[in-house]
Amino acid sequence: MATVAATRPQIWASRRGWTGTPEVYFTKAIDNSRLVKVADVKRGREMTHFACALAVLFLLVMVYAWQHFSAIEYGYRIEAMKSQRDNLVEMNRALRLEEASLRDPQRIDTLARGMGLETPRAGQVVRIEPSAKDPGVPVMARADVAVISTP
Repeated sequence: MATVAATRPQIWASRRGWTGTPEVYFTKAIDNSRLVKVADVKRGREMTHFACALAVLFLLVMVYAWQHFSAIEYGYRIEAMKSQRDNLVEMNRALRLEEASLRDPQRIDTLARGMGLETPRAGQVVRIEPSAKDPGVPVMARADVAVISTP
């Protein structure tokens, strides 16, 4: 079976008045079913080496990517913890200021007088001294002036 196919230059040439040689194509059925592929041992070994090298390269790239993304993740964690620490430091400072304002003796005196309390009179304050008989009894803390005697 013959097929005649004209290319664009041939079509343009025929419009101008001259014709070129037409191209003729013949189809031929090829049967490769009886061909047997011969195994090339050297080529197979080369492909195995290439595949192993590619696998090692892939593993190296994956390890590098894992380390890189882990470093980025740790960076984000560090920044989050730094901001959390800064918030806690600021909160600690605010709480210390509040504690200092609540411990103000003038404020405590004003609140006590508002509740009807008065300054203690002489003889109303009783100090409890630890006894030497009971060494296991808890001792109240107190601030005394230490007297150093020199011989």
